[in-house]
Amino acid sequence: MSRTLVTGATGFLGSHVTRLLVERGDDVVVTVRPRSSMRALERLDVTDVRADVRDRRAIRRAMRDVDRVFHVAGTTSLRLPRERVFALNVEGTRIVLEEALRAGVERIVYTSSVAAVGPAAKGSTANERNRWDGARYRIPYVDSKREAEVTAMRLFERGLPVVIVNPAHVLGAGDSGRSSTAFVRRFLRREIPAYVDGTLNIVGVGDVARGHLLADERGVPGERYILGNRNFTIDRLFNDLARLSGVEQPQLRLPLHLALIIAGTAQPVLGRRMPLPSEVRAASLNWAFSSAKAKRELGWQTSPHEDCLEETISWYREREGDRLSPPGSRQPAALRVAAALVRHSPLGW
Repeated sequence: MSRTLVTGATGFLGSHVTRLLVERGDDVVVTVRPRSSMRALERLDVTDVRADVRDRRAIRRAMRDVDRVFHVAGTTSLRLPRERVFALNVEGTRIVLEEALRAGVERIVYTSSVAAVGPAAKGSTANERNRWDGARYRIPYVDSKREAEVTAMRLFERGLPVVIVNPAHVLGAGDSGRSSTAFVRRFLRREIPAYVDGTLNIVGVGDVARGHLLADERGVPGERYILGNRNFTIDRLFNDLARLSGVEQPQLRLPLHLALIIAGTAQPVLGRRMPLPSEVRAASLNWAFSSAKAKRELGWQTSPHEDCLEETISWYREREGDRLSPPGSRQPAALRVAAALVRHSPLGW
């Protein structure tokens, strides 16, 4: 029986990975921060160790007698300051991977992101060989995932048997921390007054968790594997969410330059109700990807693309039904009028 360490096991993706490892028969050890809830791991036979990924001594203790490591911990937030994002995603990864190398583990699966691959050129689809061009956008989360992956590859060159997986935007049930599914909740609450053009690859959390185990079993150390499913334009994604939930999609599509001006001026006044310019910029990019390599080399398969949308909607409706807009809800009249004016603007918006 393999003794397997999972960091980030109490999070959305980490809890799904942990469940599959327990079902596989691994002796699972999970790192838990002092204030983390264990609710996502209820009724799972795991050993918990108090450790923050930035605490080298605690991580070193957690690595004792471990055969395999799944490093899932990190933040996906686009709102945190650059220093904090880099501390969690880069420094935390460096510590975990260095200690895994020191402990002589047999295999480590590192959860990177398609952010580290970078957005595709307009009108194209990126794969694992995509030329990195993301730094020019200065998005802290994107930069941190790229730097963390560079760190992982340097340690691979020193002998670390690391396999990298790059999930796209993960949806599904169980995101109690409102991480990657938060925009669906905002959609259901009609809290997205406007949007910009962009493309997003959506994938189910269960599929991504299975991809992690396949990377452990079949992946080649030093290789990266994109785990994604359907590439959606934002228009199409909102259209499908509206059809499945019964809540009318946002009507007001803004040109990027105008959205950036609004975000830059209104966010300091309105706070969390408004996106940061970096969030607007990220939403405008072409996050379109191919997962052909993972399917070919790992034998990975994906569920129908609508499943994770339906699962996310149902999960939020079961838990927050009275705080969400009911089916049949329309966008505020003022926003619909504004959308019509923008569409017919002589400025060509």
